[in-house]
Amino acid sequence: MKQNQPIGIFDSGVGGLTVARVIKQLMPNESLIYFGDSKHLPYGDKSKEVIVEYVTQITNFLLSKDCKAIVVACNTATANALKEVKALAKTQKIPVFDVISPVAEKVAYNFSQNIGVIATKSTIASHIYKKSIQRLNKHIIVEELATPLLVPIIEDGFTHHPISEITLKTYLSKKKLKNIDSLILGCTHYPLIFSEVNNYYQNKIRIFDSPLIVANHVKQEIERMKLLTENTTPTYEFFVSDLTPTFKKLAKKFFGAHINLEMKMLS
Repeated sequence: MKQNQPIGIFDSGVGGLTVARVIKQLMPNESLIYFGDSKHLPYGDKSKEVIVEYVTQITNFLLSKDCKAIVVACNTATANALKEVKALAKTQKIPVFDVISPVAEKVAYNFSQNIGVIATKSTIASHIYKKSIQRLNKHIIVEELATPLLVPIIEDGFTHHPISEITLKTYLSKKKLKNIDSLILGCTHYPLIFSEVNNYYQNKIRIFDSPLIVANHVKQEIERMKLLTENTTPTYEFFVSDLTPTFKKLAKKFFGAHINLEMKMLS
C-alpha cells in the first residue's frame, strides 16, 4: 500500500459527501474516490440482504480502484453490512472505517445523560447506536427514532423548505425525544439539515457533529498507519449509479466546479 493511493468513500447518495468534505478539509493532500448509490436509495427501507448485495458490489469497485482505505459513510450500510466490507477489504489488507463507532465512543465519554438518535428505519431497527453507546457507558439513556422521510426530502433538494420544516417538527416533537439533552444525526444525509434541526431546538441541546468526529478519527488512524499523503496535488473522483441534480450540485459546492463525475452501473 502506498501513501498516494486514494481513500474510497461510499454512501447511498449525497449524504456521505458531508463526511468526504470534512476529510478533504482535514487531509487536503488526500485523493478521494466517492461512490453514491443514488439509484438504490434510500437504503433505510431495504432488507439486510439487499443492502449487503449493494455494499459488496461497491466495496469491490473501490478495491479495484486501488484505494488505501475505505470509509463506509452510510449509517445503514454500517449497521447492516460492515462485517462484509471488512471481510472483502481484509483480503487486500485495507483498513475500513465506519460512521458509527467513532461517534458512539465520543458520545459515551461526554457529559450527556439522555441522548436522542434519529436515523433510517433500518439503522434504528438494528439498535446499533444504543448498543454501541451503552456498551461503553451503561448509564446513558439512548432514545431512538426512525425518521424515514428525511433522506428522500434531502435527496430531492427540499432542505430549508416548508416540507423539511414540517417533517422535522413532526418527528422531533415526538414524546420519545422530549427529555433529551443531546442529539445524534444518525444518517450522513442529516448534517445537510443541521441548521434546521438546531433551529427547532433553539440551540438548547447539543447536536453532535458526526462528520467532524468521523473525519478526525480517519485522520488519526491514517497518520498512525503512516499512510498520510503529503505534498501532492489531490484528485477527486465521483461515481454514481444514477446522476441526480442534488448530487451534482452538492459535489460541485463541496469540491469545486471542475470535478470528475461519472455514472457507474452496479451489476
